[in-house]
Amino acid sequence: MDISSRAQAYLHAYDAQLRGRPVPGRTVERVGPVLRIVSDGHGQGSLTYRDLGGLEGAELDAFIAAQRDFFTEIGRPVEWKYHGYDLPADLPVRLAAAGFEPEERETVMVGEAAGLATVPVPPEGVRLREAAGRADLERIREMEEAVWEADRGWLPDLLERDMAGPGDRCAVVLAEAGEQVVCAAWMRFHEGTDFVSLWGGSTLKEWRGRGVYRAMVAHRAGLAVARGFRLVQVDASEDSRPILARLGLAAVATTTPYVWVPPTA
Repeated sequence: MDISSRAQAYLHAYDAQLRGRPVPGRTVERVGPVLRIVSDGHGQGSLTYRDLGGLEGAELDAFIAAQRDFFTEIGRPVEWKYHGYDLPADLPVRLAAAGFEPEERETVMVGEAAGLATVPVPPEGVRLREAAGRADLERIREMEEAVWEADRGWLPDLLERDMAGPGDRCAVVLAEAGEQVVCAAWMRFHEGTDFVSLWGGSTLKEWRGRGVYRAMVAHRAGLAVARGFRLVQVDASEDSRPILARLGLAAVATTTPYVWVPPTA
């Protein structure tokens, strides 16, 4: 199978198995063609779907406005995740007209877990392991706040809940150099599908470019294989995309979060 055929097969599997899938542990409502996810660990909702069922024109504008107004009423920001192949083609223009702001574009990448599990080991002096409890999650919060220079007080509660389940459980992995957490990432096992999805991967500045992130991908791919999952999926930033491509993941689509933040949020 050539690269383009492989990417098309992965995209088909991604569409069929992951898009429009409810997130366990969240409050989810079906509204027309979309799933409206009302609550998550840091208060932001989301709108997800496999397709919009032919909505277009004024009908689509009214639907977008209704979702915006719903989240305005409850005082929460919301993310509408637009995929580059979504129809109608003018959807981004209509989202922007309704006040949704585009964030940085990401690339949906998919690869074989078994192949990824054989790639790089961590640099000397770095140990990878699964988080064991709340104390580890608080240390991860501290590392994330150092990387992003922003409050991550919501993160331990979110990860703790997702690790506990129910369904599509989350595993959290940290990289330690001595007593210091230098990188952290997590993964979700999507029950009844071929997929695990990879998230996070923030790394302290002085540890970047030394193979820690690549080792974290390989470690999580090994966990996927051990639990019988075949495919790994990542929404990759521009920083991580070339690393993942070198490890063998195929780019199958682009996605852009369009975010509405109510004035009262």
